[in-house]
Amino acid sequence: MKNFTITVPASSANLGPAFDSAGIALNLYLKLDVVEAEQWELETRSHFLPATTYVEDNLIYQVAEQTAKRHDKVLPACNIIVTSDIPLARGFGSSASAVIAGIELANQVCELSLSQEEKLQYGTEVEGHPDNIAPALLGGFTVTAKLSENEVDWIKVPDLDVDVVGYIPNFELKTETARKVLPEHFSREHTITASSVSNLLIASLLLGDYGRAGKMMEGDLFHEPYRAELIPRYHEIKKEAKVYGAYGTVISGAGPTMISFVPKGEGKAIAKQMQYLLEGYQVTALEMDTHGLQVSSTNNV
Repeated sequence: MKNFTITVPASSANLGPAFDSAGIALNLYLKLDVVEAEQWELETRSHFLPATTYVEDNLIYQVAEQTAKRHDKVLPACNIIVTSDIPLARGFGSSASAVIAGIELANQVCELSLSQEEKLQYGTEVEGHPDNIAPALLGGFTVTAKLSENEVDWIKVPDLDVDVVGYIPNFELKTETARKVLPEHFSREHTITASSVSNLLIASLLLGDYGRAGKMMEGDLFHEPYRAELIPRYHEIKKEAKVYGAYGTVISGAGPTMISFVPKGEGKAIAKQMQYLLEGYQVTALEMDTHGLQVSSTNNV
C-alpha cells in the first residue's frame, strides 16, 4: 500500500430554503495522512478535533470499517494523522467530511474502486441526507435529491461568482437540537410557498442573479424562522451584513454559524467590517472549493 493523503472540504447546507437538498463546499479542510502500519494508530492534531482515544471510537474509522465490510473486505492496519480546520458542531458539515474521509479510506486501502455515485450513496446512508455529503465529495455548489433509500441524484455547478463570509460563534449547536425546534408538519399552502422560494433561489443562482438569490435565501419558510431563536444576534447579523453589501445571509446548515453571499472580491473587506461588530464571533472570508474530495500520494510522514 502506498502512503497517501485524503483531503475533504467543509460544506454549508441549505442556503436558506433549499432545506436538506443543496450545499456548497468551502475552503476549510479535513486531512488524513495515511501510512501502512503493523497495528492501528490514529492521531488527531487539531484543536477542532476531539482528543485521540480508541481508534474504534473514531467516526472516520467506523465508516471505513463499515464500507470495507459491505464489500467483504478487512481494513489493513494504518497509521493515520488527522488534521482539520473545520469547526465541530458549527454548521460546516464536519461529520459529513469525516464520513467521506472514512469511505475514501476504505476505498483506497481495500482497493474498492468505488464510483462517485457509490460514495454519495454510502455517505447519504450514514448522514441521512445528501446536502453536506454531496459538496464534500464533489465540491462546488450541489443540488441533490434523495429519491429513495437506494437512490440519490445530483447536479453540480462548479462555481458561483460570489465570496462567502462566515460568522462563527464560540459555542456549539448539535444538529439534533436544531431539528427539535422544527414543526413535524406543514400545511399544503405553506409547503408550496416554501418550495417555490427554494426553486427560485436555485434558478437565480444558476442565472447569476445574485440580488434575487439573496432575497430568496432570506425568504426561507422551512427552518430559519424556527432556528433563529437558537442563534444570538441572528437578526443583527443579517441586517448589518446587508448594510455592507451582502446579497443574503442565512444559517449555515443547522447553525449556529451563519454565512453571507457577497460580491466577488469583497469578502475580506466585508468580513473585516463585520468583525468589529461581532465580539465573540470569528468572522472570516471564505471561498468555494470546486474540487471536493482529493487523494494524493505522499512521502512517509
